[in-house]
Amino acid sequence: MRRMARPSINPVVWQAPAAPERSRRSDSAPPMPAPRVLPVNGVGPEDVVVDEQGRVVTGVEDGRILRLSDDGRRIDQVADTGGRPLGIELLGDGRLLVCDAKAGLLAVDPEGGSVEPLVSGLAAGRPLHLCNNAAVARDGTVFFTDSTQRFGLEHFMGDLLEHGGTGRLLRRDVSGEVTELLDGLQFANGVALAADESFVAVAETGSYQIRRVWLDSGDSDVLIDNLPGIPDNLSTGEDGLIWVALVTPRSPVLDRAAQYPVLRKATWALPQAVLNKLEVRTTWVVAVDDTGRIVHDLQTSAPGYHMVTGVRQHNGKLYLGSLREHGIAVIDL
Repeated sequence: MRRMARPSINPVVWQAPAAPERSRRSDSAPPMPAPRVLPVNGVGPEDVVVDEQGRVVTGVEDGRILRLSDDGRRIDQVADTGGRPLGIELLGDGRLLVCDAKAGLLAVDPEGGSVEPLVSGLAAGRPLHLCNNAAVARDGTVFFTDSTQRFGLEHFMGDLLEHGGTGRLLRRDVSGEVTELLDGLQFANGVALAADESFVAVAETGSYQIRRVWLDSGDSDVLIDNLPGIPDNLSTGEDGLIWVALVTPRSPVLDRAAQYPVLRKATWALPQAVLNKLEVRTTWVVAVDDTGRIVHDLQTSAPGYHMVTGVRQHNGKLYLGSLREHGIAVIDL
């Protein structure tokens, strides 16, 4: 498929925090157990969820929503969004909630295959440009991200290099009304609710941190900053911890270029094959508690899986998704 021409960028001067020492190590101690990969007949199972029957559900780049048996031997196509599904969650009525980069926020029936738009076009008065990830409260309220007002998924790197801060965290209540909880985010990404639903957390990929909004007061603060890797999707574990997918370690080159817009423009002009080399191949997830303390840190540099964009804990296992891979990785905790 022909790639769209890259949009121009207007980089903003900023000061990246000094990366922690952990960002320079390629394996955790102890290292992550060797992952087992469940192949999918598609590319880029970016996020993953496990349904009540223990089946693994994901979406791939051609728009298909796939459901795998718990052993991965059977793969069924349950729907097609016609776009590019990213974040995926369970709704209380048996349907799936899908964040689609092209089609918006969707409710998908995995039995009949129907796709219902929940939010598309405008969201809280502005275009829903890049719907990325979501979390569902017990009462059916949906919290979701609009990563950027400037770039499509194909050019997400442009948003990180520009650092313009046009991402948003939004809420859709059960009546369908959409409100904006946070704006000005640096590539708003993963979303997760605290186990007691006291706050909603959002990954701010371009600032290497996780923000949160306290739902009673509406106040916001930083749950954890200066992460050693680039955060993507979030999910709440069965133990109440918030799991964070780390795509790749921090790049010293990009951190140093934060103060130099000309360098970032020059970086954006490089061929895609060169840009891809800025991503160190690794398999990495961490889990943080409600104080921002890292409780689990699992990473391996062993070949076989990379660019983890989604993580889900279920029955003593972690299920990992990737924007680049052809399968879902499974790790025993």
